[in-house]
Amino acid sequence: MTGRTRAPRSAYRCSDCGHQAAQWVGRCPSCQAWGTLEITAAAATPARSRVVAAGAPSSPARRIGDVDLDVARARTTGVSELDRVLGGGIVPGAVVLLAGEPGVGKSTLLLEVAAKATGRVLYVTGEESAGQVRLRAERTGAVRDELYLAAESDLGAIVAHIDDLRPDLLIVDSIQTMSTADVDGSPGGVTQTRAVTVALTGLAKDRGLPVLLVGHVTKDGNIAGPRVLEHLVDVVLSFEGDKHSTLRMVRGVKNRFGPADEVGCFELRDSGIVGLPDPSGLFLARFGGPPVPGTAVTIVMDGRRPLPAELQALVTGKDIPSPRRAVSGLDNSRVAMLLAVLQKRAGVKLHDAEVYAATVGGMRVVEPAADLAMALAIASARTDVALPSDLVVLGELGLAGEVRRVTGLDRRLAEAARLGFTHALVPPDPGTTPKGMRITEVHDIESVVRTLR
Repeated sequence: MTGRTRAPRSAYRCSDCGHQAAQWVGRCPSCQAWGTLEITAAAATPARSRVVAAGAPSSPARRIGDVDLDVARARTTGVSELDRVLGGGIVPGAVVLLAGEPGVGKSTLLLEVAAKATGRVLYVTGEESAGQVRLRAERTGAVRDELYLAAESDLGAIVAHIDDLRPDLLIVDSIQTMSTADVDGSPGGVTQTRAVTVALTGLAKDRGLPVLLVGHVTKDGNIAGPRVLEHLVDVVLSFEGDKHSTLRMVRGVKNRFGPADEVGCFELRDSGIVGLPDPSGLFLARFGGPPVPGTAVTIVMDGRRPLPAELQALVTGKDIPSPRRAVSGLDNSRVAMLLAVLQKRAGVKLHDAEVYAATVGGMRVVEPAADLAMALAIASARTDVALPSDLVVLGELGLAGEVRRVTGLDRRLAEAARLGFTHALVPPDPGTTPKGMRITEVHDIESVVRTLR
């Protein structure tokens, strides 16, 4: 017979991670949580596809040239570095998810946005009381008449506040603390987080209300909650920073209205958070001073933004049976490879000495374009011969000791020239170079290290 449907079968779904299983087990196979599998009836599956009846469209189709662009133009948030990452500002009706580790400064940044944004702002806090937010606002100077606070965790109460105030910007801190009575589950769980995000996204699109959501992260650094959360929102931003450094970076992960590889730099101070349009001073410890052995400067690309990075190395000791290698801010395996290349291809004796390598200012450097600079810093520390203070080093190092080309070389050299560097070591065939900068092409590591001896 045709048109038959199979009887629905029972399935089990984890209330924490959403994993589905055919039978009940005490421990979720995906997230390893105990007692979280709940029974749910699977929908009936038709034996053959059914014809979908036509429904009334919500709005008539229009030619793309007739679509109004004013409703999709970005408006500034008042924080220039955040506008850079967002692609010029926040678009009406856009939903932005800002995720980061606890204490990195997410609430401080959004309170700064609430203080500088134009129009009426509703700040909903589910983790702190209104008094705690007011104390932070007093400390950072974010108190203004058009900023309203609401300590709520229920979605219905939030919608009531929106209907009453008619804000121009909504900030929810955080999405994992919000819940709705329409679905089961505890706040922060998969079901509740998805339901609240879907409701706020629909409300934002319907009313043209921009929404900023604060999100938690797991111990692995991923955004907490269901993976579908990142697909529901329009923009996903990652707020990064080392607790031992004042540097904070907002990195675009997803952006439907602009580039998704922009980076904004901030400095966290006692008086709040401040944008850094030119963060070069944080990454260059001895720029303009006397040269010191064991230091080299390179330009790294963080997204589309060229940033200077000072790499430091210290080589000490001799005839040590088990020498130590310590790395900070760099890829450990990459540094180990550079040590092997230096010893094999350039004749730098490092097998019996301790080697320490680090970056300045809490920067994390992992791209291969910093290979040559790191290798020269180690060779400089070993020979105790300093590199010139006006020298910038660019290039990837291969296992054969050859220097390879890197992407965005013209942008890196332009940034180095802007910072005052007058000499650059680059791979062969660099292309267009800045006027007034002396360019030296490097083919292999051995020829460069030979000049340090």
